[in-house]
Amino acid sequence: MVQVLLSNNLYLCQEIMGHSDICVRRDHFLSGFTWMALSSPSCSHVDGVKKLKGLRYRNMSSQIVGKFSRNSQDISQEFQLPSAYESAMEALSTLITQKKRNGTSAISGPNQKLDRMLRYIKILGLEEKIADLKIIHVAGTKGKGSTCAFSEAILRECGFRTGLFTSPHLIDVRERYRLDGMDICQENFLQYFWECWNQLKANISEDLPMPPLFQFLTVLAFKIFVSEKVDVAIIEVGLGGKLDSTNVIKEPVVCGITSLGMDHMETLGDTLGQIASHKAGILKPQIPAFSVPQLSEAMEVLQERANALKAYEENSLPEQFLRGLSAARLSGRAQIVVDPLINASGGNKRLSGGLTFYLDGAHSPESMYACARWFSAAAVERKDLSLSSVTSVVETMDRAWTNGNIKHCHNQESEEILKRVLLFNCMDARDPQILLPKLVDTCASSGIYLSKAIFVPSISAYTKVTSATSAIPSYTPGKDLSWQFNVQRIWERIIHGKDVLDQNLKLNASAGLPPREFLYEETSHCSAEDRYFASSAVFPSLPLTINWLRDCVRENPSLRLQVLVTGSLHLVGDVLKLLRRQRFILKFEVDGIDEVAQSGSIISQLIELCYSVEILPSLFQI
Repeated sequence: MVQVLLSNNLYLCQEIMGHSDICVRRDHFLSGFTWMALSSPSCSHVDGVKKLKGLRYRNMSSQIVGKFSRNSQDISQEFQLPSAYESAMEALSTLITQKKRNGTSAISGPNQKLDRMLRYIKILGLEEKIADLKIIHVAGTKGKGSTCAFSEAILRECGFRTGLFTSPHLIDVRERYRLDGMDICQENFLQYFWECWNQLKANISEDLPMPPLFQFLTVLAFKIFVSEKVDVAIIEVGLGGKLDSTNVIKEPVVCGITSLGMDHMETLGDTLGQIASHKAGILKPQIPAFSVPQLSEAMEVLQERANALKAYEENSLPEQFLRGLSAARLSGRAQIVVDPLINASGGNKRLSGGLTFYLDGAHSPESMYACARWFSAAAVERKDLSLSSVTSVVETMDRAWTNGNIKHCHNQESEEILKRVLLFNCMDARDPQILLPKLVDTCASSGIYLSKAIFVPSISAYTKVTSATSAIPSYTPGKDLSWQFNVQRIWERIIHGKDVLDQNLKLNASAGLPPREFLYEETSHCSAEDRYFASSAVFPSLPLTINWLRDCVRENPSLRLQVLVTGSLHLVGDVLKLLRRQRFILKFEVDGIDEVAQSGSIISQLIELCYSVEILPSLFQI
């Protein structure tokens, strides 16, 4: 019988360690886990000077953090941001062989990709070492990243040293590699990166060029997990399964297949059965396999493959697995971020309105439905989160970054104005004519209505790998917004029930940003002739959008904005990057006294430095 994927419990733990005694670490650091961890246990930092491939930086203690009396120029001169990491990002960018998502791969032939992967692994001397790794291999259309995160958290709760490889990353490529629940530190990433890069570069030939981006990232994952001696590695399939770069795993401990749907049809086929056949390609002979309930067309294919290979298992969930599930996190999925500076209060006076971002990278009909249900519930539950209550900056900061955990206050003022805004973008390979109605209808079924929609291009480029410290332009003149205007047309058609915009009318963003009054106008106030729509707007850049939203709530202390960010993981990652970099509140301790500093030029540079050199997270909370 096919059981839910996460049902593989004690058997899995026993297989990983080779015995049935499971030691649970009850004092695990996850009990105090915060949204973003800045270092990995695998990286130790001591006082003094560190050198790494020409990189020189100074570690900082909490005493140093608390004694900023110099100007920003002094700070930037003494603490130079490392360029070695950006060099690695530039090197990675040269491996991008496709200019857009559905582009043609540079590698042709059904077996050539996996053959090359095996050759890369052999060059790096990883063939036998990978065979010794205990690996969980997970494929699926939706939920495979979450399932991997759940599995990792469960096993870590059971006392195992874990490695997790997922994709894509939202802010920094190191998010793809977690060790014991934390992103690999920059120092170790660079060490393993250049070891792989240099060995492969020295062995390239006419029939074996450098691997494309995802193949290199996959090989790097094996290198990291072998070198870090993890007890178990959880590997998420990139695309499909049968021909995916991760499918060089010959004997995983267990395989899992999450919910299947119609996605990547240009590669996997245009029927659910064809897609299921690709996903089932990760199943191995006599290796336990699990699947969530599937539509009959997909389940028949999976069951046929499983029967041929004599796979599937059945078990129940023990207590430590449930604890692990409750501790699991995956950024950009059902994540709530309260803008820490905007929502701070000063004295007995409210400084501004409230700005809360609800982020979910949904980009398929199924995930958009789930996103809409989550937002409808979360937005209503946060109605009693007070703006009028006087909270300290530290208290505000402590609740600023949450991942679906809703906290409550009960001092609400009757004059507060609540507006729910959609911030949306999707790749042109997606169909907004399917995604947007699914979102609107699902929200409406719960009595939730989005009063405004903002369409904006993402910052991230498909052709370039960036890091958390990469430069972010606030505005790019002449940027093509035709896709955003097309999506706006679709939105207006949904809202008004008919086309209110001439398809031949060319729009542009030269008129600038809408006035603040845009937020308060009725959607019926629409003038297609004047290119004005009261229910939606196209903004030329994401940084300008975030600043505009902040200005709106600053001007009106009674205004509460609940902003749903969805349609693209790229968009969600860009928003998270901007929120983390533009405005920060730090809490640090100096001589036992808590001191709080708001963002400024000095603090901003300190933040960038801390992220770059992996200052320990105990120095501050975000």
